[in-house]
Amino acid sequence: MTDIELIKKAIEARNRAYAPYSHHMVGAALECMDGTVYLGCNIESATYSPTICAERTAIFKAVSEGRRDFRRIAIVGGMEHALSLGICSPCGVCRQVMREFVNPREFEIVLARVDADVIVPEKYTLEELLPMSFGPENLSV
Repeated sequence: MTDIELIKKAIEARNRAYAPYSHHMVGAALECMDGTVYLGCNIESATYSPTICAERTAIFKAVSEGRRDFRRIAIVGGMEHALSLGICSPCGVCRQVMREFVNPREFEIVLARVDADVIVPEKYTLEELLPMSFGPENLSV
């Protein structure tokens, strides 16, 4: 799957977001090593605290299906009726959840600017977005 195809899946997921309070809609497409893709969108709650980001929705769906072999994730987001989307980077909590399951030097995060039919991807490793991270190996005895 190309970066553009994965981003289009994230756009599809974004269309399912439930964001009646912030109106900031985010979609994520998480690709496993075998090419399987799990979609996630942000889901808000009136009490805010239980709100979940698109990235964690996709990861938790995959993990709940027994998957732990993640290659990359594409993320797109912006205001509900925006005609163009700028870069929407994952929050700190989502970065830390990603870190739980992946090698930060190898896992790719594909962000995108979207303007009509023009999609411009930007790629980062998790290590670039979460340097000096704390992971499972820090809890080894």
